[in-house]
Amino acid sequence: MGDVLGRDGGHVVLPAVEGEPYASLRHRPTPRADRYALGRRMRKQVPRSTLGQWSPPRGRPDVVHQIMESHQGRADWLVPVRVGRMVASPYGFLRGTATVMAEDVAHLPATGIRPVICGDAHLGNFGFYASPERDLVIDLNDFDEAHPGSWEWDLRRLAASIWVAGRQSASSEAHCEKAVASAVATYRKQVRWLAEQPLLGRAFERLDLDRLKATASDKSLRKEIQRAARRARSRVSDRALPRFTEQCEGGRRIVEEPPLITRLSDAEAEQLAEGLDDYLTTLPAQWRRVLSGYTLVDVAHKVVGVGSVGLRAYVALCEGSSADDVVFLQLKQARRSVVARFVHGGSAWHDHQGQRVVEYQQALQTVSDPLLGWTTVNGRQYYVRQFRNMKGAIAVDSLDADALSDYAGVCGRLLAKGHARTSGASMIAGYIGSADKLDRALCRFARAYADQTERDHESLVAAVARGLLPCEADTRRQH
Repeated sequence: MGDVLGRDGGHVVLPAVEGEPYASLRHRPTPRADRYALGRRMRKQVPRSTLGQWSPPRGRPDVVHQIMESHQGRADWLVPVRVGRMVASPYGFLRGTATVMAEDVAHLPATGIRPVICGDAHLGNFGFYASPERDLVIDLNDFDEAHPGSWEWDLRRLAASIWVAGRQSASSEAHCEKAVASAVATYRKQVRWLAEQPLLGRAFERLDLDRLKATASDKSLRKEIQRAARRARSRVSDRALPRFTEQCEGGRRIVEEPPLITRLSDAEAEQLAEGLDDYLTTLPAQWRRVLSGYTLVDVAHKVVGVGSVGLRAYVALCEGSSADDVVFLQLKQARRSVVARFVHGGSAWHDHQGQRVVEYQQALQTVSDPLLGWTTVNGRQYYVRQFRNMKGAIAVDSLDADALSDYAGVCGRLLAKGHARTSGASMIAGYIGSADKLDRALCRFARAYADQTERDHESLVAAVARGLLPCEADTRRQH
C-alpha cells in the first residue's frame, strides 16, 4: 500500500495515521523531507496562532445536558458518586468531562494530522506502572478514549488541565502560564527530535525512574517522584491481600466497601468467569500459559476513576499454587471513544471497543502491561489488565509552582513520544517549527479554557443545588 499525501475532507490521508496498519513491507514511504515540507505548508491554511483561539461558540451544547447524556448506560446507583467527584473542584470536573472538551476542541482550527491520540491527556492521566521486566516507568496511563485523532486535541487538553490544576494549588496566573509553556515547549522540542530518529528507535524510547529523576530539575519535584515511586512499588497484588480481602470458611474473598466495592450475584460471577476464560484467548501464548496457572477465586464490582464511574468495572482475585501467590485482574467496560464521532471513519477499525483500548494503549506506551486483553460479558465489551501493577501518580495538588512547571514538561515529553510512536511526527514537526509560536498560542487557549471550565463547573454545581442531578460526596479512601 502506498503512502499518499492527499487530502480528504480537510484531513491528511495517511493510512497509518488513520489507524490502518500497512499490509506490506513493499510500500514506498514518502521521504521525510517531503513530510516536513507538507507540515510547513499547513501553516498557511492553519496559522499556529489560531490554535490559541477559544470562545464558546453560538449554540454550544448545554454542559449539564451533555453530562446527563453521558450517564446513559451507566449504573444508575453510581451516578451520584460520579457527580460528587466532578462537583468537588473544577479540576475534578475537567477530569470527568472528556466528552465536553471533545465537543469543544473538535470544532477548533486543526491541521488534520491524525496520529493515535490518548483522547483524555489531562495532567492526571500520566503516572507510574511496572514494565514486563518489573522496572518502574512513567507514561500515559489511561486509554479509554484513545483513538486516531488530531494531535492538537491532546495537547489542548493537557494545557488546559495544567492551568486548572495550577489554579487549584494556588499558583499565580504567571506560574500557570509558565507551566503550560513548559509542557508545550517540551512537546515541540521532543517531537522535532523524535521525527529525526529511525522509526524503530522511536519505538524503544521510554522514561524509566532513573531517567525521570535525572530529568527533573526542581528539588521538590524530585522528592515527590521518590515518594510516588515508593508508593507505586508497594502497589502489587500480594501487598493488596490484607487491604482488599479476608479469609472466610470457603477461602479468601474480596471485602465489600459499599458503594465502591460490592459483591455480585452468583449468576453475575459466573458470567464474569466465562468472560475471563474468553479473555485468555486474547493474550500472547506465553502469558496465556502463565495466567492459566492461576485459579479464579472471587470477583467484585469496584468503582474507579472519575469519568469511568458508573461504567461497569470489576476486580478479580486469582490464586496460584500458594496462598500468597495472587494476581488481581481488573475488567473495565469500554465504550466508543468520545473523539470517535469527530473523526472521519469513526471507530471503523475496531468492532470491539476493549480491543481498541488495548491496541491503542500498546501503540502509545513504550512498554505495556503484558496481561492486557479484552472480552465480552453479557453483551458489554471490556478490556482487562492487572489491577495492582505498581500504578502510582504524582500528587499534582502537592506541587509548588516550580515543581508544577517541571512536571508539566515531563508530561509534554511523554505526550510527544506517544504521538511520534504512531505516525505523523515529521509533519507535526514541520508545522510547529522551532520558534515558540505554538507555546504562546496554547498558553492563550489554556487560560481561556480554564475560565470556561470554571464556568461549566459552576453550572454543574448549580444544577446539583436545583436537584437536577443527584450527588453523593466523594467517599474514596486514600490508600
